[in-house]
Amino acid sequence: MQRIIGTFEGGSPGHLLICTAGLHGNELAGIKALEYVFKMLEVEHITNPQFQFHGRLVGIAGNIQAMEQGKRYIKQDMNRMWMPDNVARIRRTPPHLLEPEERELRDMVQHIDEEMAHRPEAPVVVLDLHTTTADGGIFCIATEDPESVRIASELHAPVILGMLHGIRGTTMHYFRREVIPRDITAFAFESGQHEDPKSVNRSIAAIIACLRALDMVDPKHVESVHDQVLIDYSAGLPRIAELIQAYQIQDEESFEILPDFRNFQPVTRGQLLAYDAGQAVHAIEDGLILMPRYQKLGDDGYFLLRVLVD
Repeated sequence: MQRIIGTFEGGSPGHLLICTAGLHGNELAGIKALEYVFKMLEVEHITNPQFQFHGRLVGIAGNIQAMEQGKRYIKQDMNRMWMPDNVARIRRTPPHLLEPEERELRDMVQHIDEEMAHRPEAPVVVLDLHTTTADGGIFCIATEDPESVRIASELHAPVILGMLHGIRGTTMHYFRREVIPRDITAFAFESGQHEDPKSVNRSIAAIIACLRALDMVDPKHVESVHDQVLIDYSAGLPRIAELIQAYQIQDEESFEILPDFRNFQPVTRGQLLAYDAGQAVHAIEDGLILMPRYQKLGDDGYFLLRVLVD
């Protein structure tokens, strides 16, 4: 697998949209979606001579070694490594002294640096594509940046706020104005369950909705079927929710979430949710459970949300 999934550039200025996918090696929907979008863009002018594209779209693959081995990661969760000081350390360390995920991150950063250096005036948006172990809904994770919330809201999926206070080291912690001194915005999109083939379709629809939200494509050139894919799967879910709790696993080997929880499933205060290090784990408040961990790797047991806007 190549690091650069594809690139597409229009004839007029616009945003630099960088889509990352496969930071977790068992999450391939975003990779497949980007491959499809680039093929679609290459032939769009044939069926639609009026089609215009503004700016540049770049697709970048994440943890290639883990993808090739069918694992979430080899030694480190690649979506918990983007602390600015950690990225700075990885940048200055010779590759042969780095762990597998550190080498992957170093290569990604170099490619992204080059893209931004070649377009110093372009506003930059970083969209990180993911899937979850549990079924039951799609959602966007936005930062506190109003532009991140605005773009995420255009994807017809619930927008989750406050997640950056519950986890650390994601791409959204790194690609922000406080770290990179330019007009840069980041958010993430979760398209559904890992093995659900429709997660690819939802990722495609999210990328296209993002292109439209950034005025990179004309709204009249976007088929309504893409929006409908997202609208249908978001039916009955809140428009905006915020984080109550990010449960950190105490013992990765013994942690066991109760079966059959779905994303956005209501839970009540005191309800038994999991067992960890020999202890029962109960919900601290009424809320909605998100991303219960039904896999062996990862430190996040589950997230608990409260609804802000239905």
